[in-house]
Amino acid sequence: MASLRKITVAKDGSGQHRTIQEAVDSIPRESAGRVVIEVKAGEYREKLVIDRPDVSLIGEGADRTTVVWGDYARKAFPSGEPYYTFHSYTALIGGDGFVCEGVSFVNDAGPGELVGQAIAAYVDGDRVRFRNCRFVGWQDTLFTGPLPPNPLDRSTFGGPREGQPLRPSRQYYEECCITGDIDFVFGSATAVFERCELRSRGGEQPPKEAGGAAYGWVTAASTPQGAEHGYVFLRCRLTADAQVPAGSVHLGRPWRDYAKTAFVLCELGTHIARAGWQDWNGRGEAGGVAYEEFGNEGAGAAAAAAGERTSWSRRLTEAEAERLSADDVLAGSDGWRPSAEGGEVR
Repeated sequence: MASLRKITVAKDGSGQHRTIQEAVDSIPRESAGRVVIEVKAGEYREKLVIDRPDVSLIGEGADRTTVVWGDYARKAFPSGEPYYTFHSYTALIGGDGFVCEGVSFVNDAGPGELVGQAIAAYVDGDRVRFRNCRFVGWQDTLFTGPLPPNPLDRSTFGGPREGQPLRPSRQYYEECCITGDIDFVFGSATAVFERCELRSRGGEQPPKEAGGAAYGWVTAASTPQGAEHGYVFLRCRLTADAQVPAGSVHLGRPWRDYAKTAFVLCELGTHIARAGWQDWNGRGEAGGVAYEEFGNEGAGAAAAAAGERTSWSRRLTEAEAERLSADDVLAGSDGWRPSAEGGEVR
């Protein structure tokens, strides 16, 4: 195996750089081979952009190495123009072949209608892997790009990828923890989440847009038409803060037509609504969505076993569920196998 170039980041000055962004910027854009950025423990308060290919970001543990920022959708630029959702990120990860382990990405803008959406990580590189990481926010914590073709409520999305060609993205999350309250995993990627925790947060009051019928939503997929897979959650745990009422959180709602989301062999807490899924502007009933479950356990799964989920969702057969391994879902035309790449960066 070819030798790896390594860079150390440390807040105390004991590494080559004091900030992660300085380390990223030191990598030539046409760099050959993988570059490993080892980040020592500490809170790195910076708005991070990783746009080089084949970068590994290795922290000292998600409880010790944290990237944090606090932008939000309703914040305004000096011109008065709002940030909107897609400028609010703490970390923008656009390089293909990105690997991350032992890092937390936090947006600390806080909950509430004065803040709006506040992304912790905007991820739209291809063949991206996260292991033992945390993503912490409220509304729209983790965006798995690319963007949908067109915005729904204005002429532009107003984010860093505005006007760029949309391309497929495959993403793999292993033993990560993602927290939020509204659509806190959302976007158009084909993404597999394996043995992850998805934690619904308890705020001061239920989201107003829920109309009192729900406390929040875990996912909001915008899977492109024709894509074989959208989100696949394998052996994950869906948990909630104590303030989150029982039966008040839906597994997902379709951000666009053709949204696809599957929960397989997951543990669903009491906070999961009996209907499981919630419609969004008629897309559930008539938008060609695929919302699926198989073999889930826990109080939140009882309604699925009893056939009480919403009529436009379905239970997978055992044979269908067996075809949803990470390697099968993410293979693409190049045969990518994230399970075979577990240890090359250490």
